[in-house]
Amino acid sequence: MSLIEEVMRRQAHERAATGGLAASANGAAAAASVRMARHHVAAPVPETAVQQYRPAAVDPDALERNRVLLRVQDVAVSRAYKILRTRVLHRMADNGWFTLGVTGTGAGEGKTVTAINLAIALAQDPNAWVYLVDLDLQRPQLGAYLGMTYEHGLTDFLSGQAELDQVIYDIGLKRLAVVPNASPVETSSEYLRSARMADFLNALEAQTPRRIIILDMPPLMMSDDVLAFAPRVDSFLLVASQGITARRTLANAKEVLSELNVLGVVLNRSTEHNDSPYY
Repeated sequence: MSLIEEVMRRQAHERAATGGLAASANGAAAAASVRMARHHVAAPVPETAVQQYRPAAVDPDALERNRVLLRVQDVAVSRAYKILRTRVLHRMADNGWFTLGVTGTGAGEGKTVTAINLAIALAQDPNAWVYLVDLDLQRPQLGAYLGMTYEHGLTDFLSGQAELDQVIYDIGLKRLAVVPNASPVETSSEYLRSARMADFLNALEAQTPRRIIILDMPPLMMSDDVLAFAPRVDSFLLVASQGITARRTLANAKEVLSELNVLGVVLNRSTEHNDSPYY
């Protein structure tokens, strides 16, 4: 049952139990709760009540080199990610989803930078709190793209060498927390199906305020990791790259993803552009 359905169920129960003016008041409150749920608008949370994470420095040169939104001056790029953010927020709110896996069909299509920039764009929305997690356990790149300086990563937690609060970092952007990884493992799908991984995701989902979890997943067609972890992910975003992603590969990916909740496809490196001075 989704959050919205649960609110509506409680509303009907309260109306039946109290009746009259009390039911109307409860109905109005429940309706407000539904509106907040649909748009991921959390009630104001005091800063002291929000979990604080250890700071991690990022390298401005790495951000610029890897086209991370924090250092991109191109207004069209910023606008594109804001449009993507809004469409993702609406789709996730409509379905009561909070986890989004970002994947591609193969290497070099831009899934990691898409995951990073989408997470940043989401965190720039005053009503969204975000976790960004590197789940590409065989080829982790998220921390390197950000130029992060840190001690422990996700694999350290999954192998029992670090605790949860040792692998979540604050990179200086309000409402965004990052879980990087620097230790690749070959048995990645086994780690993803482990009890330790379930504990990790459950802990993130239990945080207040409830955060949207953006997962940088491995390429869909290069391992069984995405399918192994799919039952724990609400929805997926597929990244395709103009000039790199083959049509046949994309068709195969569509078949593999047919039983999953796919929000849509992001076309990366598109040569189309708009020369309008306004848009």
